[in-house]
Amino acid sequence: MFGKDTRYNFPAAYIQYVKFAGSKVSSTVLADTQFSGNLITMVEDLNRFLKINIIVKRPVFVSILQEDNVFNFSERAIREFLMNALMHRSYEITSPIKFYQYSDRIEIVNPGGLYGNARPENFPNVSDYRNLVIAESMRVMGYVNRFNRGIETSQQDLIENGNSPAKFDFHTWGVFKVIADEAVDEVKNEPVNEPVNEPVNEPVNEPVNEPVNLTQRQNQIVAILQKDNNLSRENIAQKIGVTRSTIYREIESLKKIGVLERKGSDKTGVWVINTRMIG
Repeated sequence: MFGKDTRYNFPAAYIQYVKFAGSKVSSTVLADTQFSGNLITMVEDLNRFLKINIIVKRPVFVSILQEDNVFNFSERAIREFLMNALMHRSYEITSPIKFYQYSDRIEIVNPGGLYGNARPENFPNVSDYRNLVIAESMRVMGYVNRFNRGIETSQQDLIENGNSPAKFDFHTWGVFKVIADEAVDEVKNEPVNEPVNEPVNEPVNEPVNEPVNLTQRQNQIVAILQKDNNLSRENIAQKIGVTRSTIYREIESLKKIGVLERKGSDKTGVWVINTRMIG
């Protein structure tokens, strides 16, 4: 935890970070660095590195007067996976922790694999500790979760951020691998300030007498709101598993064609569905 020259006794006690231009290990290397030293130093360096170099915030278009921020990864989830790697890795294996960032995902490869009573069939509900002193020290210092809920919380963080849940590779001998895909927003390639070419005097909520054909996602939104018309846009996004900006855009479309209407304020109002519009 506090050693001055930890790699003298543990030569592989470091994290190797590599950033690739593409999605394969054969892709061009854009950057690489090592994190070494005692665990206190490594944790502090990793926290700064995540904030500055890994987590990217991008504004995306929601409406003419509104933008939403989309992050490529959940910072808290990636930090949790790295802390678990430091805590659970085998320091006897002469291989570092591999922290690889590809164009579409992050992979963290931890030397040592699952340990003790932890098995692929019971992970993450059962955990065991290869390094008891390190594990207890990291918990006391607040670096890791105290109640074995770190993985569960991280998965929820990823979903709320717009990422897919992380995948775990238990079957490569001698290692434990975490794969976190980058968040993808459907408006990623659309111009943020794209001009609106609709006629100014066209009625926004002009009634339509014939049922309209909705997309699969729009039908999902309508079905969810038929069960609970008090849900916020954020709640809807979590239930469907997409970003808030995607839900904002879909709801604006549903409002424009007359399928949805908001009655009352954002906090206390309700959604009203025009069932005649959806057949």
